This record gives sequence, structure tokens and C-alpha cells, in this order.
Amino acid sequence: MLRSETPPPPGDLQIQEPPDSERPNVAQLKGDINSGRTGDKIAHVDVGAAMLGTCEEAGGAPPTPQQVKLARSNEAASERVRAAADPHGQRGWTMPLYLGIIGAICAVLVIGMLVIR
Repeated sequence: MLRSETPPPPGDLQIQEPPDSERPNVAQLKGDINSGRTGDKIAHVDVGAAMLGTCEEAGGAPPTPQQVKLARSNEAASERVRAAADPHGQRGWTMPLYLGIIGAICAVLVIGMLVIR
């Protein structure tokens, strides 16, 4: 009936939150973002042209583990924010409601046009 909301590969891979570490790296920060831990997107693989930290490494100043640890702690979202970023988890009824309202409006317009004739 409706198009699939599942992204094509590799975006359909399941992402797990990276574990905490005493010496985190930028790959773990990218894993936080992809897993939805930061609350700014849903959990899926975001294929980028260059991984986080690539420009810093090329410039000769890669981020230190302390900088990455600070970034991971600052970017972590609360459970409330993470739940709000889940568009299909708890609110699977929104699309049928939207389509029902659109259908009802169309039906009222059609019936109104028939009555006016």
C-alpha cells in the first residue's frame, strides 16, 4: 500500500551503541550518532564520504581521547529526547490518522460539490 520506510543497504543495517571506553576514538563518536544515542537522528548507518576526524588527522592534529570523551558526553541525549527522535517507534498510528483525515476532507468536498449541483 505505502512505500517502505526501510532504507536501502547499507542504511538498513542495525546499529548498536558503542561501548564506553577510557580511550574513545572518533569511530565511537560516529557510532553514537548512527545508533541514535545523540537523539538527533534515527538509528541507521549514515554513509559519509569521510569519517569523522579525517580532516583533523590530515591536518596533523587528530582529536585526543579526552576530546572525544568530552564530545561523547556532551552529545549524549536524554531518554526523553531519544524517544522523541524515534519517528515510528511509539507513533505508528500517525500516518493512518493523517491519511484518514485527508480522506475525510476529500469525501466532504466531493459530497459538498454533489449537493451544490
